[in-house]
Amino acid sequence: MLKLYGYWRSSAAYRVRIALNLKGLAYQQVPVHLVRDGGEQHGEAYQALNPQGLVPLLVDEENGDARIAQSLAIIEYLEEIFPVPAILPADPVERAQARALALHLACDVHPLNNLRVLQYLSHELGVDDAAKNAWYRHWVAAGLAAVEQGLAAYDDTFSLGTRPGYLEACLIPQVYNARRFDCDLDAYPRILALTARCQALEAFRHAAPDAQPDAQ
Repeated sequence: MLKLYGYWRSSAAYRVRIALNLKGLAYQQVPVHLVRDGGEQHGEAYQALNPQGLVPLLVDEENGDARIAQSLAIIEYLEEIFPVPAILPADPVERAQARALALHLACDVHPLNNLRVLQYLSHELGVDDAAKNAWYRHWVAAGLAAVEQGLAAYDDTFSLGTRPGYLEACLIPQVYNARRFDCDLDAYPRILALTARCQALEAFRHAAPDAQPDAQ
């Protein structure tokens, strides 16, 4: 049994849900509320499981209760343990290019806009909502502009040709977040087209935040 500790609106957990669904893997969800009572991720019970105090966390009971933190490490683990169907291209160059776009989203764009950064801007630095949202939209725009260019290789297709994979698992949650914060996405037709192709698929619909058991 695979257990996924996460939060319905966590884009990092969203990535892993997509990857699990694309691979057709059954898993149990364990909600960790990131906001209620100061954040359950900071509590002793969860810190004992994951000292990083972040979601997601994957526990693989079939592999000695292995605990894997960090969404990209989890996705790579799933690809190694359950290689079929693959979510990364077989060709080394294509694999590196898909990874590069995914890492740009997950490591360059998302960290500047995740919950703890936004909370620090508000609570510690006294940034008002208008300035905080301007910060958010600036970094989203800068990141998505680069991704839009990179997606030229996938016009009318997915990163695996006929199938989505690792890249789309990182892209769709970022688009979801951008829409939550009313970012203007009109300048990114490739991103919007790829998002629409993904959202028509069951694996993405079932992974969507509003479809999760802890959705509010």
